[in-house]
Amino acid sequence: MDWLLDAIFKPSMIQTVVLICVISAIGLQLGKIKIFNISLGITFVFFTGIVIGHFRLDLNRDMLYFAQNFGLIVFVYALGIQVGPGFFSSLKKGGFRLNMLSLAVVAIGLATAIILAVTTHISMPDMMGILSGAVTNTPALGAAQQTLRQIDPTNVKGIADMALACAVTYPLGVVGVILAVAFMRACFVPKSSDSAKREKKDHSTYVGEFMVTNPAIVSRTIKEIMKLSPKKFVISRIWRDGKVTIPTSESTLELNDHILIISVKSDVENIKVLFGEQEEVDWNKEDIDWNHIDNSHLVSRRIIVTRSKVNGMKLGALKLRNLYGINITRVDRAGIDLLASPDLALQIGDKITIVGEKVSVDTVAKILGNELARLKNPNLIAIFIGIALGLLLGAIPIPIPGISVPVQLGIAGGPIIVGILMGAFGPRFRITTYTTQSANLMLRQLGIVVYLACLGLDSGEHFFETVFQSEGLLWIAIGFALTVIPVLIVGTIGMKVMGLGYPKTVGMLCGSMANPMALNYANTTVEGDEPAVAYATVYPMTMFVRIITAQLILLFFA
Repeated sequence: MDWLLDAIFKPSMIQTVVLICVISAIGLQLGKIKIFNISLGITFVFFTGIVIGHFRLDLNRDMLYFAQNFGLIVFVYALGIQVGPGFFSSLKKGGFRLNMLSLAVVAIGLATAIILAVTTHISMPDMMGILSGAVTNTPALGAAQQTLRQIDPTNVKGIADMALACAVTYPLGVVGVILAVAFMRACFVPKSSDSAKREKKDHSTYVGEFMVTNPAIVSRTIKEIMKLSPKKFVISRIWRDGKVTIPTSESTLELNDHILIISVKSDVENIKVLFGEQEEVDWNKEDIDWNHIDNSHLVSRRIIVTRSKVNGMKLGALKLRNLYGINITRVDRAGIDLLASPDLALQIGDKITIVGEKVSVDTVAKILGNELARLKNPNLIAIFIGIALGLLLGAIPIPIPGISVPVQLGIAGGPIIVGILMGAFGPRFRITTYTTQSANLMLRQLGIVVYLACLGLDSGEHFFETVFQSEGLLWIAIGFALTVIPVLIVGTIGMKVMGLGYPKTVGMLCGSMANPMALNYANTTVEGDEPAVAYATVYPMTMFVRIITAQLILLFFA
């Protein structure tokens, strides 16, 4: 049994890996526990590491340091790849307001942290640890620790205390957002309010029937009519003289044609003005058989883009509608329905809903690929190249006047920037960056779990003695204030001043605080996925900003 004791207690690579695996497994199992329908999820990995770290095991610190950093790198890069395709588009239109509000949450939190650091005489590294825990953002903590190592490599205690401060404030960081969201719902949302449902309907994909009664568009082609409207929509089918046809861009509309249109609910009034009249019927249940097209064999199939040559091409450039007489009604990208407009650039992994004759649909399927086996093979080359480029970018010294040490994006900032850029622009350069949702989730979960396990081990030695001291209690109080104050201020502005609905506001707040546990709670209070959409809209921007600002604050004030 000596070999077993050596493997467990003797500092080595095997001991460290075994310990990380055991901590991760126990923490993930505990994460399934729910109290009042609330679970801390993978955060239990962090606390399991703290408990085991409390026993001050003799560990291979080099291996622990490597595993912690590598886990963080994999997590932030996979996160960048995931959010990259929608990152820049999220800054437009309604996403711009949400992102500005989320940045206000970050700014208020930072300003409050700096003021409290000065008034309470808490060191800035400790305050950054407190802030990272208060906003449940461990990647920001990792970036701040890297910066502190860069400024003073000998300050081992300061780096450890930063992680300790994060661990102390993290639990109330999770609970604080949930309490703030519940408070806003009780104060700002009337009992009889159905705003959450209305808001969801207004922004969901809409399928409706219209009748052409506007003489100005009679005998015009669909291509010409599309230019007359500032809103985007798709004419899926035309019913004329008892027959249903699939139109092309050269098809013309005549008076009293019935047309089936796909758009978003908020654009219905504009479309009604353009065509003249909306049929207030359920198009799925009325007398017109929209699925009966000239007695031909109509099929509706979901085809997946897997062909690399199509990656990055605009839908209009393929001319599928005119060449093959099919109609593309929807494009699903990472679970989000996109309108099939001509200027939409396709990406590997897009799921396209096509309606048309079977032979034509089969031909289009070959053009787009539709080979699921290709998607099952991970694009590891792009992942490794992206991580390497991210680390090189993070290592570039950026001189700033007035600071003796050049700024570096570090192992968190560099990979997330490259990940976002690869996800957003890779297809335009024919770089296949697609990974399935399950594969991306596996990368992110593996990275963050390993990072949290190592972080807990590293900070657990003095955790309990700190929590029950006056210093620890002060950290907890400050952390709770840093959680609740920005959320309540910006939440009130969003709902009462800017007129955002409750679902959008709470989703934005949960995203700006990087708090999926609070999002789970918010989803139980409304119908639809509006909170999740708002969360995804602001999450990448605020994650990036928090990682960068955590480093800048230390460079300026440490």
